[in-house]
Amino acid sequence: MKRKSIKDILGLTLVEILIGLVVSSVMMAAMYTTYSIVNSTYGQVVDKAQISRNSRDLVELLIRDIRMSGFKYYLGTNSLNFPKESYLQIVDANNIEDSHAPIIIEEGLDHVSFVDTGAPHQTKNTKNNPLDICCDKIHIVFDDFNQNDVLQPYKRYKTTYYARPTDDGTDAQGLPINQRYAIYKSKISWSQPRAAATASWPETGEWIGQQQGCSECYHEQLIRDYVEDIEFIALDRNGRRLLPLPDPTTAAGRDNLYKIRSIDIKLTFRSEKNFFRFDTKDGQSRKVLGFSRTKEDYTDRYLRDTVVVTVFTRNIVDEGLF
Repeated sequence: MKRKSIKDILGLTLVEILIGLVVSSVMMAAMYTTYSIVNSTYGQVVDKAQISRNSRDLVELLIRDIRMSGFKYYLGTNSLNFPKESYLQIVDANNIEDSHAPIIIEEGLDHVSFVDTGAPHQTKNTKNNPLDICCDKIHIVFDDFNQNDVLQPYKRYKTTYYARPTDDGTDAQGLPINQRYAIYKSKISWSQPRAAATASWPETGEWIGQQQGCSECYHEQLIRDYVEDIEFIALDRNGRRLLPLPDPTTAAGRDNLYKIRSIDIKLTFRSEKNFFRFDTKDGQSRKVLGFSRTKEDYTDRYLRDTVVVTVFTRNIVDEGLF
């Protein structure tokens, strides 16, 4: 048998191997680039969907409660030995805490505005106008009925939506990380048994998990995080803005408490993580507009999206019209 020489043995030369490595590296780089683009796009779609879902969920809660504002339950003649209509005391107080007005709006709560420290992980949302601060607060009062509660069949609830500054703790220098706002909700009950002539809303210090005797009540429940602003505009029957705000603390504000026919709601959420690749350049800041506030300029990489909806009240009656 004739033995093969080294020249006759099939194989790859060093040059061929190097060419193969270069081609493989180019292909792997192209695949990684494609994956990065797809993954980044997917992440942006998820962030947009999250913002949309947060807005939709909060809007649904607000619509349901605002439509209930001012509702009074009328039972009528019955065989249960219950009063035909509500016996609950209606308090026309000159303060927000005690008032039973259907809707009360507090505009631009006095939160401390976030300060831009220049750190790359911190939100850059210094306000242009010191009066332009997040966020409006709304109190909603409505009645209900529970025939299984013999002591107090007629119910009255107050729900409150409000914002609080929050963050993810502090960094090594003691500076807040990821400063933002979150929306909270409280629900309290007016406790007035049938034999009582008066009652009161529970004080904050009386809360221990939930209001005693009110299993459906709660206090400072987190509804949604990463909110940028929430604004409420009360409108009359002609679609004009009610000024001053419906507020029992002033004579003019009290006159508008029962003139509300609809509420314009503006919600602005931001993404949890950086959405854009770079901060904006000088003179090209991203803007967020409001109903009555000045526009806000942002230079960071977060995505912000605004939802506007009008909710019509159905149970608020202005007795002065009749």
